[in-house]
Amino acid sequence: MTSISTQTTTSSGASLIGLLYAARALRGFGDGFAIIILPAYMTALGYDAVAVGIVATASLLGTAALTLLIGWIAPRFDLRMLLLFGAGLMIATGIAFPNVEHLTLIALVGFIGTVNPSGGDLGVAVPLEHAVLARTASDARRTQVFARYSLIGALCAAAGSLAASLPDIMVSAGATQLGAFRAMFYAYAALGMICALLYRQVPHAHAEARAGQVALGPSKRTVYKLAALFSVDAFAGGFVAQSLLVLWLFQRFDLSLSAAGLFFFWSSTLSAFSYPVAAWIAKRIGLVNTMVFTHIPSSIFLILAALSPNLYLALGLLLLRAALSQMDVPTRTSYVMAVVTPPERPAAAGVTAVPRSLASAISPAIAGVLLTTAFPGLPLIICGALKIGYDLALLVSFRHIKPPEEAG
Repeated sequence: MTSISTQTTTSSGASLIGLLYAARALRGFGDGFAIIILPAYMTALGYDAVAVGIVATASLLGTAALTLLIGWIAPRFDLRMLLLFGAGLMIATGIAFPNVEHLTLIALVGFIGTVNPSGGDLGVAVPLEHAVLARTASDARRTQVFARYSLIGALCAAAGSLAASLPDIMVSAGATQLGAFRAMFYAYAALGMICALLYRQVPHAHAEARAGQVALGPSKRTVYKLAALFSVDAFAGGFVAQSLLVLWLFQRFDLSLSAAGLFFFWSSTLSAFSYPVAAWIAKRIGLVNTMVFTHIPSSIFLILAALSPNLYLALGLLLLRAALSQMDVPTRTSYVMAVVTPPERPAAAGVTAVPRSLASAISPAIAGVLLTTAFPGLPLIICGALKIGYDLALLVSFRHIKPPEEAG
């Protein structure tokens, strides 16, 4: 009888994990084309780069605020209801963007909505899905589950970036440019509707996950310390945000737009397949060691790329960096979920994500100024140096704090 019950529970957990993977795939695909379509749509409306920057900043700040809010209230509310709320925001975002043209309204939709211009595992649904996955997966499988979650999101985002070429196909078929962009936003809303249908199948949270406890309790000091370190990492990463890295390649090597698109597709693909490799490595050397000892070489490759004398060497080094630089994503998430108590997990996910979002919104403006100096590769060097400093600080501070699967 116990065996049958265990098998049923395992099957139910696997089904729930698969459901969240599907939702992550849909959101990743939508984000992949939306973050490219939005600036193109604004340009078609007649707005300049300053206006696009304002909307991007509003979106990043809104993502941070909503993520923090969700982290605070998640322990007190049904996680399924909050996931449905996130899907509703995605639907509203896709419907609102095609129907507003004034800059203030576009910025407001960006602030409230779900389009994240920096990409990556940020957004309202992310800490909620993390909490459900952490509660569903066993300690032995947790890192693998998060690695697959990140892999699916990254691959679908890469596919979504290729889908951003669909407006050109629509225009060649007779549609107007603005009409084609608006159709893509409506497709984004449709993806949100499918996510809502998936989230309706998520079981209600257990009472222990919403029993009126404080958002962060015994793990508060650990979470805040991790959040501070993650902020340094995100601030460093903002110096080489994808748009800025493209601009550097244009300026330094006169790279064509089509070549840049192909390069970033393969870069994203390498990053995606590094996630399951990270889970494999973490089983052998531990989560913190995996984060640190894959990150440091990637930062060295970035610094060397800044000093490269020709395009092919620079692209090769950047591809090597892409194969290593994201291995800390699933391991970082798994580590945070492991070192806090289960009721604290939604809040911990939000508190560690928000500073990253805010910090990453600061450095791109600084990097833009540095790109105009006599040595435009300076943002890459600053990013690499800061990230190495972050890795060393993480190793010193947390090498002795083990997750349950490593404690033995």
